[in-house]
Amino acid sequence: MKTRFFPVVALMLIAKISFSQKKLTDATVYYDIVVTTDNNTPKRADMLDGATNIVYVKGNMSRSDFISSLGVSTTIFDEKAGTAVNIKDYGKKKFLITYSPSEWKAYNKRYEGVTYKIEDEFKKIAGYNCQKAIGKLADGTKFTVFFTKELIPVNKNLQSINKGLPGLAMQYDASRGKDKVTFTVSNIEFVPVSLAKFDIPKSGYRVMSYTEFSKQNQN
Repeated sequence: MKTRFFPVVALMLIAKISFSQKKLTDATVYYDIVVTTDNNTPKRADMLDGATNIVYVKGNMSRSDFISSLGVSTTIFDEKAGTAVNIKDYGKKKFLITYSPSEWKAYNKRYEGVTYKIEDEFKKIAGYNCQKAIGKLADGTKFTVFFTKELIPVNKNLQSINKGLPGLAMQYDASRGKDKVTFTVSNIEFVPVSLAKFDIPKSGYRVMSYTEFSKQNQN
């Protein structure tokens, strides 16, 4: 009896873990944004006050809308092709920046080799059980992430912050100059995302490659 009992228990535990996990294949994730700044730079924080980040996921496709008082910056990424497009709509300044696979990799080079130290600290975010992790970049920069094992992104390159995490990042810190920007999930909708969300505008924007855009900003 004992030789049969343990395998059965093991299978039951595996089934329970698998049942509690959900693959993130078709969903919309809403992040609220809070900026922590020093007293000398309140205007920079004001520009991002009330900003939101909406991430649309559909299979290998993802779209991230960063919406603030300045305007909207949309990034559409095709994991299968390895290409991306960044659409910047800031009033009269309208750019459509294309990324080849090599350019996209160079753009996200900062997160190559990121490592995480999982800590024994937990909290609930948007109804999901989340665990704390301390991320460390190749340059030594550290940041805090709370992730959930209940949601597993199918797109392995969904947001650079998710690389190396055993689940979806539900809260994380990012730097913007001397300011700390904290993204926290407020809601997740599991309603099928329209393919139209990943359509790229054909007019109304100045089209440039990432290399051309980078050179322009250096001048």
